[in-house]
Amino acid sequence: MRVSCVAGSEEVMSSVALLSESVLGWSIFTIVLLVIVAFCWFYIRKYQSRQESEVISTITAICALAVALITSALLPVDIFLVSFMKYPNGTYKDWAANNETRQQIEDTVLYGYYTLYSIILFCVFLWIPFVYFYYEEKDEDNSNKCLQVKNALKYTIGFVIVCAGLLLIGTFVPLASPHNQNSTQWNKVQYLFEELGSSHGLAALSFSISTLTLIGMLAVITYTAYGMSVLPLNLMRGTRSILYERLENTEDTEEVENQIDKLKAKSADGRPLSMRDRRNLLDLEAKLQVLHRKGRHLEIAERNCCNKVGTALRPVKILFGVCFIMVALLFIVTLFISNLDKALHSAGISTGFIIFGTNLTNPLNELLLALQPVFPLDYVLITTITMYIVFTSMAGIRNIGIWFFWIRLYKIRPKKTRPQALLFLCMILLLIVLHTSYMIYSLAPQYVMYGSQKYLLQTPPPTTDPSQSNHSAAITKICDADAPEDQCTVTRSYLFLHKFWFFSTIYYFGNWAFLVVFLIGLIVSCCKGKKSMIEGEVDADDSDLSDDEYVH
Repeated sequence: MRVSCVAGSEEVMSSVALLSESVLGWSIFTIVLLVIVAFCWFYIRKYQSRQESEVISTITAICALAVALITSALLPVDIFLVSFMKYPNGTYKDWAANNETRQQIEDTVLYGYYTLYSIILFCVFLWIPFVYFYYEEKDEDNSNKCLQVKNALKYTIGFVIVCAGLLLIGTFVPLASPHNQNSTQWNKVQYLFEELGSSHGLAALSFSISTLTLIGMLAVITYTAYGMSVLPLNLMRGTRSILYERLENTEDTEEVENQIDKLKAKSADGRPLSMRDRRNLLDLEAKLQVLHRKGRHLEIAERNCCNKVGTALRPVKILFGVCFIMVALLFIVTLFISNLDKALHSAGISTGFIIFGTNLTNPLNELLLALQPVFPLDYVLITTITMYIVFTSMAGIRNIGIWFFWIRLYKIRPKKTRPQALLFLCMILLLIVLHTSYMIYSLAPQYVMYGSQKYLLQTPPPTTDPSQSNHSAAITKICDADAPEDQCTVTRSYLFLHKFWFFSTIYYFGNWAFLVVFLIGLIVSCCKGKKSMIEGEVDADDSDLSDDEYVH
């Protein structure tokens, strides 16, 4: 009777402990969610044009950016959950000892991936295109809303058709070939439908997401690689002195005014100016207008309290710049070693260059494994690297702008970014986030597969002497590809990344392209001088009305 009471009290205590951990987890999740939404609101409002802002585009941009950040945070959560199931000595915790319980947790994480990825599909193929075309169809009097919605839906149908096509292709691309290669066409069709039924259509979603990840890979190569090189250097270099810029602007203004006076003097006696002089006069007047606007912006920036605080915090910026460049170098060196490891030790292109574990010393992977004993340093580091990729991508988009091949579509500037540009920015970030998981896996393959899990390896008895004990000893080892399947749980992210081998092959070559673009961006960034305090605020194609946003 006493034994049963003790057992019952232990079960109650275990349930209470599990409940408290769940409550704590949900509380942390709620706080993180609120922080993400607040950051998204601040970021969009900072860059949004006050003259062209609209409620629907603002809400869409904030929600899309929040989805991107939440999705990027899912990988560290996935790694944490598989690691949290076991004790440091390699044994499963009481609540995770049952295989069914572990399977439920793994399925929850997997469906979490599919839910967020489905939202990304919805945003990329339906919601963001609809809002974009809805704003494009807006006329000056804004009278016919029905026609505006109708035209937006008409253009959005094209994106929906592309999404449906990707889902269909993914549906009928089986992950394994039929067992009987001599089967009839009807048997092959039946096999396809059996595959579809067994996977519940998840393969179709995986194929669509993997296709979008390819586009995200191009965005990572373009924006993230450049942002990773330019952001640290900009922080360390700082900006030019406002007093020096104002003096330089005054001298340029006087020089342009003198040139205009000389050209106008040619027609003082009534003679018309030549075609060349008239063209030069128009160019000089346009240049003078830009210089006057630049002078007004510099005067406002000189009185701005935020700029004064930023100047006072210059040492902190330098410190952050040094930290960021060190993280970038660690990122690049690790990615190079990981790609070299795949090139030397993987099974080749037909398997997607997949390797199990690491054969060459991987700095980041070793660092994460070394930080495991000190909770939660390894999770802080992997989360920091994930967020670093996202924020350097945002920096790259800000510096480069949004281009279609060689045509610049939009610029990203504080308080002057058009709604269409913000929608493009959020769509690009959604695509970049999809590729982030593979980038992190390339950096630390063993850690992304198993987290901080350990397992007990039974060793044979040290002696065969019958007079001595023959009990086998158990040693604790870090989980790797050689671990027993029932002793180590693979993250859902790893299984999702390698569902289609041919995508992994393309990602592998994309990593080499990323390294090349980073080196080019680093050289270009080193050759550039300091940025202006009002960088991007004044351009020749701006109107004078845009200055009202800064005056007010």
